[in-house]
Amino acid sequence: MTDKEFPKGLMVKAPHEKAPEFVKCTISIKRADLGNWLRSKSDDWINLDVKVSRDGKWYAEVNSWKKEDAKPAPKPQGGGDFDDPIPFAQFERGSVV
Repeated sequence: MTDKEFPKGLMVKAPHEKAPEFVKCTISIKRADLGNWLRSKSDDWINLDVKVSRDGKWYAEVNSWKKEDAKPAPKPQGGGDFDDPIPFAQFERGSVV
């Protein structure tokens, strides 16, 4: 697993109690710090996840998942080929065929 990374110069806060329901969070940017942090990155896109810590503090974390990091799906367990006929009787309107 990769180390967690947090964008420098970007703060996420819960909306204030009088904010309308459609306001989901408040983001504050310290332009010089965030600009320097962004210039240190080489990717075209940087994805951030807005999260809430166990103690209720909101924050942004870099989502570093990449498609090539994904593991292949496990192969089904069991013996046999899926082209084999179904191993139980087929039914036709009340009678076993």
